This record gives sequence, C-alpha cells and structure tokens, in this order.
Amino acid sequence: MFLSVFDVFKIGVGPSSSHTMGPMTAANRFLELILSDEWPRPAGAHVTALKASLHGSLAYTGIGHGTGNAVIIGLMGEAPDKVDPDRMDEIIAEVERTGRVTPPGHPGYSFKPKDDLVYDKKTPLPGHANAMRLTALDRDGRVLLTQVYFSIGGGFVVTETELLAMQKNKKAASTQKVPYPFASAKEMLAMAASSGLSIAQMKRANEEAVMDRATLDAGLDRIWDAMSGCIDRGLKQDGRLPGGLNVRRRARSIHDKLQEEWRSNRQNPLLANDWLSVYAMAVNEENAAGGRVVTSPTNGAAGVVPATVRYYLHFHPEADQDGIRDYLLTAAAIGGIIKHNASISGAEVGCQGEVGSASAMAAAGLAAVMGGSPEQIENAAEIALEHHLGMTCDPIAGLVQVPCIERNALGAVKAVTA
Repeated sequence: MFLSVFDVFKIGVGPSSSHTMGPMTAANRFLELILSDEWPRPAGAHVTALKASLHGSLAYTGIGHGTGNAVIIGLMGEAPDKVDPDRMDEIIAEVERTGRVTPPGHPGYSFKPKDDLVYDKKTPLPGHANAMRLTALDRDGRVLLTQVYFSIGGGFVVTETELLAMQKNKKAASTQKVPYPFASAKEMLAMAASSGLSIAQMKRANEEAVMDRATLDAGLDRIWDAMSGCIDRGLKQDGRLPGGLNVRRRARSIHDKLQEEWRSNRQNPLLANDWLSVYAMAVNEENAAGGRVVTSPTNGAAGVVPATVRYYLHFHPEADQDGIRDYLLTAAAIGGIIKHNASISGAEVGCQGEVGSASAMAAAGLAAVMGGSPEQIENAAEIALEHHLGMTCDPIAGLVQVPCIERNALGAVKAVTA
C-alpha cells in the first residue's frame, strides 16, 4: 500500500477538507470529465447548463461548512490549493450575479445557485455519508451526463466506481510499486526490523520511487511553509469567526500574554502546553475563517501537526529542517495506515478519525525527531489514538468551531504526552 505524503498533507482552504475541499475538487473533476471522451456524448449535443445536488452530511451541514460555495468556486475552475482565499467571496458574487460559471477552457455554462444548487436532505446516496451529484444538460434541459462523487475525508474524492473498487479490494487502492509497501503497523515494524531503516527512511524510499529527492524535499518544505504561515496568520488575527456563533478569535490575545510570560519566566514548565495549544488554536481559527490550511490529515484536525512541529522547533535544541522533513514523513506513514485500514472522515467515524488520527500522526512524528525507535514511534501513535476513541463529530451548527478549535489544542497536548 502506498499513499504519498502529499496525499496526506494537502494545501487547501477551510473550513473542512471533506465538506469544502472535497466538493471543490469534485467540481474540478466534473469539468475535466465534460471535456473528455470518457462518456457517450450524443452527436451534436452541447453542454449548456450544470446542476449540483448535495446529499447526506453534505446536505445537512453543508451551509455551515461552505459546501455550496465550494461547489461554485470549483465549477469556476478554481482548485483548493490554487484559489486565493481573499477572492472567494468575489467569485461567488459574480456567479450569483450572472447566473453562469465560466471556467477556463470551457464555453461557460448556465448555473444559478438558487435554483441549480440543491441541499437534498431527503435522498441519501448509498456508499458514503458525504455524497454529491453533478449533472450536465443541453439547451433543451436534457441530461447529457451525470456523475456521483463521494468526499471520503481529507480532501479525497472518489466516484461510485472508484469507491466500490476500494471497498472490494483495499490492496488495489494503489498499484504503485514501492520498496516498503506496508499497509499496517505490524508490517511497518517488520520491514523496519528487517531493513534496519527508520520509519522516515522507509517512507522516503517509497516517495523517491515516484519522484526525485529534490522534488520530495521541496514539497515537504512547501508543506511546512504553508503550515507555519497558517500559524503566523492565526496569531495576528482577532475579531469574530463567521457563521453566526459569534465565536471570538483567542489565539492572538493568548499568544501576546504568553510572550510576556516567556520574557519574564522562560523556565516555567507549564508554559510549554500553553504554547502548544495556542499554535493549534491559531491554525483552526484560520481554518474556521476559510483561510489557507494544510490537511493534517483533515482540515478539522489541521492544527495538531503544525502545533507540534512548531513546539519541536521552539523547545528542541537540535531542531532543524531535516528534522521537520523526517517528522512529516513519519506522520504521513501513520496517517496512511489509518486511512487505508479505517477512515479519517469525521462524518463517517467521528472525530476519533480526525483529531484522533492527527494526534497519532503528531505523536509519531515527534517521537521520531526525539530519537525514538520504530517501536517507540508506533507506541506513541497508538497511545495518542487510543485516548480519542469514541469521540464523535458533533460541531455546533455544522461549523468547524465548537468544539473543534479547542479539541485540536487538546489533541496536540495528548500527542506530546504520548
């Protein structure tokens, strides 16, 4: 089994990887499908209009997660890792004003959000809780093409056919040949023992089977730069988060207080957890505001890994860029195992699959850069995950704010403790 580190850590926008990034990606895929030869296009038929329907969790919590807006932005040809978060409101307003989507390379299609974007709470689609259907029509309203997509967590999107193939044979999820194709912790530890390599070294070897070292390292550095930038932006912002709950941003004020305490009493051991918590909160406040974040492994759990990496840089005397790379590779190995064998979708398995997985990944990464053996790294991941079991996904008003923001802070603390 091979799941790239860049599949686990994906740069995108908030507030949700499954309810925002996933639907945006699905809309992108549908645009590509329209232009392809992968469907039986009737002679002389031309797509002139599009429709979208959201089902299951996407319908019930989609407004709070900005799912409909994500679909609109995706149908305009924007991708989660490329769209400017500051332009998203402008893009949506343009579509609402004109009643058309005009993605690059396409002729433009009729799409009136009030009529053509439906939150269908009555018709769940079998396969996954996060489902959506996209439809292309001709000028007479005849359906030319329809496709169902499932957003399965962490920004991953699959069609019905792809989902069935995954469920039928998980080992077929990746056909990429890699030197250490571990699909479980047991296999990972056995391969580490037989090879004499660390988990990060095995993961690096797998990645370098599909890309060169320079590309891998540049990508890892880009991931950390995005994570670190998200922390820094979150520590500078104040005000209230969007959505109607009037949740106040607190990371900046807490950070300002911590800086004062740090200058006056650098050796206070209790401050470490406070720094860790404020880093996580900064990320998730940015996520809740629709800012630029990195799935780690999801948006709802995006604060745990960056917080513990910043903690490592802040408190470990030998922290360096190579350590960050090893941390991310180790964390991705654990995240890949969890996704392959279970789920990272909160709508499917609860928050144990989001913050629980993130905490396990963070614990593993931190244990690795602290010099832990593969067995100690696996044990740290297990301890962190164990103490999130049974945790549900129950955000108030469908917003990734309460209890999500503080839950990330506690997930980071548990990761360090583990």
